[in-house]
Parts: sequence; structure tokens; C-alpha cells
Amino acid sequence: MAVGTHGESFMETDPPASHPARRGGRDAGAGDAGGRDAGRGGGGLDGLAHVANKIRDAVESVIEGKPSAVRLALTVLLAEGHLLIEDVPGVGKTMLAKALARSVDCSVRRVQFTPDLLPSDITGVSAYNQERREFEFKPGPVFANIVVGDEINRASPKTQSALLECMEERQVTVDGTTYALEPPFMVISTQNPVEMEGTYPLPEAQRDRFTARISMGYPDPAAELEMLETHGETSPLDRLTPVAHAADVRDLIEVVRAQHVAPAVRQYAIDLVSATRRHPDLRLGASPRATLQLVRAARAYAALDDRDYVVPDDVQDLAVPVLAHRLLPTAEAQVQRRRPEQVVADLVKRLPVPSPGR
Repeated sequence: MAVGTHGESFMETDPPASHPARRGGRDAGAGDAGGRDAGRGGGGLDGLAHVANKIRDAVESVIEGKPSAVRLALTVLLAEGHLLIEDVPGVGKTMLAKALARSVDCSVRRVQFTPDLLPSDITGVSAYNQERREFEFKPGPVFANIVVGDEINRASPKTQSALLECMEERQVTVDGTTYALEPPFMVISTQNPVEMEGTYPLPEAQRDRFTARISMGYPDPAAELEMLETHGETSPLDRLTPVAHAADVRDLIEVVRAQHVAPAVRQYAIDLVSATRRHPDLRLGASPRATLQLVRAARAYAALDDRDYVVPDDVQDLAVPVLAHRLLPTAEAQVQRRRPEQVVADLVKRLPVPSPGR
């Protein structure tokens, strides 16, 4: 099913022009939302496309031949989510995370996860100040707009759990005091496959907090040849300069929140997630949080396509990266080497797509 097939039909279910989703659309003028400058993320979808394209081009100047991975990373950023990049060493996982972080002029902190890392090394610690004779809080690296967690599954589950509160509630609690995290806030974590030496599988609650998981994969020969040219003398990451500000990203997130999702598309997302809970090959299906994040990601995905409404294609395209990492296969499915990605792909093919205009 092509996007254009049902796009206008789902538009018919959209709210009138007074609705925020309409005001944030392509007809929005320069005076939209208090006269914000379109170059700084205002102007509805026009401003979003302008800023998002600059970020995407900046990241693709570093990451060769992976446009789908770059787009998904940008989708997660605009959906207020967190990204898990899983693949074998040396394929550019950390490079993608760093490139996205450097393309936005905001606070960025990197954490190298190791077996001896402690939770307080991430969240921060209260230290005694002898001059003031009182304890004062020393913030950890999690107090940043973008937190890059490299090889997260090399740390113990106890240390991994230090990210649970901040990823879900955008806050950190230390010694009974809660500290809010400034938006935008995104965790980009890389991990090696769990079969590799010295790794700990992420707990289910940790995986469920990641909006999407992607695999980089090996580049094709042409992209690898181009990489040898661009990475020969200096790294393109060193030449990358910010092309957007944190305020721009906040403005884009507001535009994405206003994207319209027709009732039929919402029900389709629910049906897809519910089907994972009944599938015989899965002992753990997707959670209600997965449904929420699937719809949020679909809003951002549609906005990047210059649409102010979501179509079933958006949900289908995002189903595997958003849902598969949350699912646990049964022992029988593991023996048959039936992966959760295959289960989700089969469900997308089997489930009926909402009728146009429903």
C-alpha cells in the first residue's frame, strides 16, 4: 500500500481548520505560534522540514549510505523518545550517535559503559562541602540534552537501571531530592549483540523505554569506498558543526505533537500491538507504552514526509524498529530461530489495514 493511496482519504477525517493540527500544517504562515521565525523551527511543517533537513544532511555527511537509519534517528528525536543502536563492532553505531548529537547546539554528554561503572557515575552524587558544611549535589552526565551511552550492555544491570527514571519521567532522584531534566532530552545508546563476550542483556523494563532499536548493517561497496575517501585524512565528525539549536528542536517537537491521527489509524496501532500479546511465538508482547510510542513516532515520521496527518503506512514502516526489541520469543520459537522481527513483519502483512475514510 502506497502512502498516496489513502493519504487524502484519511485527510477527510481530519479536524477543521481551527484545530492545532491544521494550524501547524503546510498552510501555516509566518505569524504562526506567536510569530516564531520559520528558520528557528517555527512556521509549522515548513519550519520543521527546513530544520530537519539541515540536521539530516549534517548527519549524512558523516554516516555514508545509511539514510533510513539517519531518518529513524531523527524520527525518535522529534518523537521525544530514546534510541537503541545495536550491531556488531565497527559499523558506525557510536558515529551515528555522535553525529546526531553534534548537529544540534545543545548540551551533550557521553558515557562509556564498563563493568565497573556505578549508578552514581551516571546520575550524580551528593558530596560534602567542607567550606559550607553541607552536602551539595554534583550532577552526573545524565544532566544533558543528549546523552550518548556507548556499549550500554557492558555495564551491570544495576548500573543500567540508573537510566530508568530519567528516560521515562525526565527527572533524576538522588538522596530523596528530585531534579528535573531540561528538554529536549534524549538517550542514544549503543550495544553489541548479547552473544558477544562481556555483555549483559538489557532488562525488559530498560528495553521498553527505548522508542526504537535499529541496526546499522554493513555498508554497500560504493558507500564503503566513499567512506575511505571522506575518512582518509581527517574524520568528518571533527568538521561537523551544529546546524540547529535546542530551541529549534523544542519547536519541532511542538509541531509533531499537533499531528493529526485519525481514529481508524489509532485503532490500527492498538490492533497491531495487541496481536503481539496473543501470538503463540511470543511469551511477552508489547506494552501499552509501546502503543503510545508507536503513535508518537508515526507523528514524527509523517511530519518528516511533510504531512500533518498520519496514515497506516507510517505505522507499518515503524512497527519493526519500535516493537521488535520489546518482545520475548518462546523457547520453541528460539529453537526454530524465529525472531521477533519476523513475527512483527508477519503481523503487519496479516492485519487488515483501516478502510479509507473510516
